[in-house]
Amino acid sequence: MLIPTPSYPLFDFLADIQDVKLNRYALIYDHGWQIDFHTLAQTITPRMRGIIVVHPNNPTGHFTKSAEMAQLNQLCAARQIAMIADEVFLDFSLLQDRPASFSGNDEVLTLTMSGLSKISGLPQMKFAWLVMSGPEQLKKQALARLEVIADTYLSMNAPVQLAAPVFLEQRHGLQQQLMAHVRENLAELDRQLAGQGNCSRLAVEGGWYAVLRVPAIRSDEELAIELLEKRDVYVHPGHFYDFRQDGILVVSLITPESVFREGISSVLGAFEIG
Repeated sequence: MLIPTPSYPLFDFLADIQDVKLNRYALIYDHGWQIDFHTLAQTITPRMRGIIVVHPNNPTGHFTKSAEMAQLNQLCAARQIAMIADEVFLDFSLLQDRPASFSGNDEVLTLTMSGLSKISGLPQMKFAWLVMSGPEQLKKQALARLEVIADTYLSMNAPVQLAAPVFLEQRHGLQQQLMAHVRENLAELDRQLAGQGNCSRLAVEGGWYAVLRVPAIRSDEELAIELLEKRDVYVHPGHFYDFRQDGILVVSLITPESVFREGISSVLGAFEIG
């Protein structure tokens, strides 16, 4: 399978459990995030069975654009491989118009996934779903195999099934509250960065993380530990998400506003000159 980098580290653990081998394709940053199709095409091998797309990506917040989806379709169709779209953050868009879901993609075999974990803030409920689209014959073959897989694992428990309509209805209130936090904290981050010349943030289109570019005065691991021990601020070092260079920190935007304001001030204070 092909997975994006930088991205969420859980893929490696899940792949190891299932004896799946992973190759990586790059998301590159140039006035915003984009898929590096040159390296992606070079990474595909005859044993490749699928390309995973995280829409929007975690933690970069990059949504796959319609032009990128068209290029992915061309690659998958030419090599007869599937597309797997993780859309757990799709509802959390910072763009004016919410990007389209991969669930309507009929060009190639496409498996689009989401669940209550993110959209309703209920990871403990273990309620997720998969939508399949694409050419009819490929769908028929894949559904037959998925039926075997579904029968092999235990079904969703009855209490969660019965509570599903309530959980899905309540997601609207949760998402409004959460995105209000995200927008306010992002604005606060920009206000503080405007008065601090050593740090900046990368563009984000969705999700609830911000990627900070800071002076690479030590490794990200050492910096994250120092911020925790000396300033009581918890951030993720960039290497957690497979950023290859130092000078990258990832911060949560769903922290309460007053806590976020104080925490960011403390982080940026670590890079003040003088």
